[in-house]
Amino acid sequence: MLLSLVPLLLLMVRGSQATHFLGTMMTYYPEETHADGSVSVILRYKLNFVSCTHSDTWQCGGNCGTQTQTLALSVVDEVSGEWCQREGAITRLLPNNTGFETVLAGGDWISNIQNGIVSWRAVTDVELRNRSDNGKPNTSPQTTILPALRIPSNCPKTINLLAFDPDGDEVKCRYGNTSDSECNPCTPPSVLSLSSSCSLSFNPTNSSAELPYAVQLVMEDFPTQNITLTQTNGSQEVKTTSDAISKIPLQFVLKVGPTVPSCTEGLYLPRFLSPTPSNRAQLYTPAGQALEITIRAEAANITGLLYSGPHNMVNDSSGSGNFSLTWTPSASEEGQSHPVCFVVQSSVFGTLYHSDLRCVIVTVGNTPITQPPIVVPPTVPSTTALINSTISPALNVTSRPTTMTPAVNATLLPTFAILNATDRTLAPTSAPGPEYVIALNIKVSTTLSLDSDSNTIINLIKNKLVDEGLPSDISVRLLSNNQVVVTTASP
Repeated sequence: MLLSLVPLLLLMVRGSQATHFLGTMMTYYPEETHADGSVSVILRYKLNFVSCTHSDTWQCGGNCGTQTQTLALSVVDEVSGEWCQREGAITRLLPNNTGFETVLAGGDWISNIQNGIVSWRAVTDVELRNRSDNGKPNTSPQTTILPALRIPSNCPKTINLLAFDPDGDEVKCRYGNTSDSECNPCTPPSVLSLSSSCSLSFNPTNSSAELPYAVQLVMEDFPTQNITLTQTNGSQEVKTTSDAISKIPLQFVLKVGPTVPSCTEGLYLPRFLSPTPSNRAQLYTPAGQALEITIRAEAANITGLLYSGPHNMVNDSSGSGNFSLTWTPSASEEGQSHPVCFVVQSSVFGTLYHSDLRCVIVTVGNTPITQPPIVVPPTVPSTTALINSTISPALNVTSRPTTMTPAVNATLLPTFAILNATDRTLAPTSAPGPEYVIALNIKVSTTLSLDSDSNTIINLIKNKLVDEGLPSDISVRLLSNNQVVVTTASP
């Protein structure tokens, strides 16, 4: 905690009615450090209520500087009569990089909360001192959540929350602590268990009633190595891998509903289909260019897609189970990361069911460097790739984007994706050594016999890899453990 650095920034919610709160979240993003030591920071938050009619007022004291820009609360998504999520943001110019604390406090949560929570309280510790590992102010973990997630009472479920840190820190989750006034009170739901890696596991209850629980979490970022934080006045503090740098709240409602006839996904509970992005996938888009996230799902009676993301994201449907989320970031968002989470909802005999939670992180700009077909540096005498493979019917070779790392060899998982000349990422390398590895994820399948047709298999693999951009003089060897060694001496 930032005990000695915490002038108070207080968020008050006015004009509210009782029993209407469904959680909140906040992240922050340093925008710029000026020559005089002042720091611009964006405070981005979401408020979840039963309706969209509530208003709020920020109050600030201490090292809050001046408010230079405000994004008024704008509706992200809404389920009429159940919840409304709105997004707001405030940009502040602080005189120095001293940290501060933000607090959201009021009452009350929606009625019938099973774990005895009435009033709400959420706390954010903002840490803006310069990091020794990248020379920049610290950025908080990035996440978001829908106001309410629905789970049938008889099906075990794992909710993998989005936990991304732009600084590369390890993000850990825990329940809030009442002793630290992080919530009021902080009683965890009895039906959930939480891992530090930000996964919630639901224990079935087989109840026939809808039971809401308040989930009050805290996300913290931990450095992966010891770092030094430097304040504007020159004072320093070391953070070890066991020390949290900052913390943000993540609060929502878990609605445990009546039992479902079958827990098999795709029947009553929606199941995601390709090309829906995988959970926690990282996506990139340039400022000013629209990003479209295509989402497909199947279930008995799909009624819609619910999401949490930037307020100006557009949700479209092209038929049952087919959706798209489209967002065009502005130039002012260059370099920022924006979380997006979504579920597909179905209805059976008046009961609403949700799919698993899917989340992605969208980074504006900073796309992976694209390269033409691989060219080995002249100083590298040879290149070797050690590739896992499997042998099964009709030859088909597919591979993932290529990366170059300074290692002698590498053994990789047999996952697959198409490799092409415009979708390669070459990681920076250190000074050339005697060998570099081009690491390819590859899956090989064939009806040919590995014992009697090895030469044919080798030629087919070689031709496919050459088609995908490798030099024409590569040599291919099959090992007895179903691994493939590819070597080239091309300069």
